[in-house]
Amino acid sequence: MRIGILLNEPTGPDGLRTLTDELRAAADEGFDSAWLSHIFGVDALTALAVAGSQVPGIELGTAVVPTYPRHPGTMAQQARTTALAVGPGRFTLGIGLSHRIVIENMFGYDFERPARHMREYLSVLNPLLDGKPVSFSGETVTANLALSVPNEGRVPVLLAAMGPAMLKLAGSASDGTVLWMTGPATIREHIAPIITAAAAEAQRPAPRVVCSLPVCVTDDVDAARERAAKTFVMYDQLPSYRAMMDREGAQGPADLAIIGSEEYVTERIHEVFAAGATEFVAAMFVGGSDAARTRAVLTGLAD
Repeated sequence: MRIGILLNEPTGPDGLRTLTDELRAAADEGFDSAWLSHIFGVDALTALAVAGSQVPGIELGTAVVPTYPRHPGTMAQQARTTALAVGPGRFTLGIGLSHRIVIENMFGYDFERPARHMREYLSVLNPLLDGKPVSFSGETVTANLALSVPNEGRVPVLLAAMGPAMLKLAGSASDGTVLWMTGPATIREHIAPIITAAAAEAQRPAPRVVCSLPVCVTDDVDAARERAAKTFVMYDQLPSYRAMMDREGAQGPADLAIIGSEEYVTERIHEVFAAGATEFVAAMFVGGSDAARTRAVLTGLAD
């Protein structure tokens, strides 16, 4: 099983050094991959280029970079530069729409018809990630350009997708999807069937389905659930994630968090893979001895 870890957002003046240390620890422990979210802190692509250039081996990915604030040509250029910094075959670009409240209220972009936006975005991004020139004119994106970043190969791209339209697009025009707050029943009954069928119809390889969930091995389940509910409360307020919780029959984020004994956590992660996930990325939200126990279980499952 491929097991990854979600890196902490760097903070403070030594944030990039701390991120590098955290990445090195993950590589030394045997995690297959490490992923960094792009929210309102450091730029995830830049941070992974810095840290990844100093820590060899482990796969790196963004989960995820919003598309609206960056032209796809700019996204491709920065992604290829990051891939160049860390070495061939190590970097995966995870992108997503973000949310209406972020894109419209904070950045001032029009969030209407997001599937059209992403379809046109990928029409420009994909050729550039492949090292090819692009000429495209759409309703939301126009590009006539080529990049000269000297990559040895293409940069794979994963699309954060939860609704049917985005899942079909992810299957037909990307390397797969990266999920958050999406449980095994939803993967089995909704995510995997749609994205797999779309990839097959487009004659593309079987898609990657990267599932990320909060995880904690602990004897105090109630306390950990309470902490998970507080730590991840914002996702209960975002419509796209709330829809995934409703599909799963979850009252809130704490119901999706994998919390319990070593045996219980192992069983639940196996369930995620059986549902159709190809990779699991753990979001750690506790410290101390529970964190050490959790990491031991996760690395024990890693390839």
